[in-house]
Amino acid sequence: MVPKNLMTEQKAIWRDMCHDLLDCLEREPEFFTCVITGGESWILEYNPKTERLSREWHTANSPRPKKARMSKSKIKSMLICFFDSQGIVHKEFVTPGQTVNQTFYREVLERLRKRVARVRPGIERAWMLHHDNAPCHTAVSINEFLAEKNIPVVPQPPYSLDLSPCDFFLFPWLKNHLKGRHFVLWIISRRV
Repeated sequence: MVPKNLMTEQKAIWRDMCHDLLDCLEREPEFFTCVITGGESWILEYNPKTERLSREWHTANSPRPKKARMSKSKIKSMLICFFDSQGIVHKEFVTPGQTVNQTFYREVLERLRKRVARVRPGIERAWMLHHDNAPCHTAVSINEFLAEKNIPVVPQPPYSLDLSPCDFFLFPWLKNHLKGRHFVLWIISRRV
């Protein structure tokens, strides 16, 4: 799924990047064990269950259950999460009012680098970062920081949401698990 009509050059870049990733995987079958993927998503304090999730079995004679109509919470917090093939490596909630810009993202990457050294010592010197093409991820200062720390970046083709595991795997699973539950965001940040 590519949600935008790409020009011929963009399609060629997209195709070449995908072929390069497939070549890396064929040369090194363990390629993805060293890749740490990151992304951001908004997490709501309360997100009601869908009708399908809240269905109950009843007999034909039983009264219809009364349900209060619930709406999504207006309170939300941004979660930044990094994971690899073994699980979550680093996660943090962005404090309310904080903008995720290149300065803040650099601080997050520094904390991630230290966390990788603690929780994944086997790949401490050989891990690669995969994140999308958000402006704060592709800023010159971020690229300089990653080069300075010898952290290679797995390329992300432009407008390629289908190659973003956070958006298609991690965050939908997490949000589905949290549906119908009330929680205070700072409490869950300690348990995620």
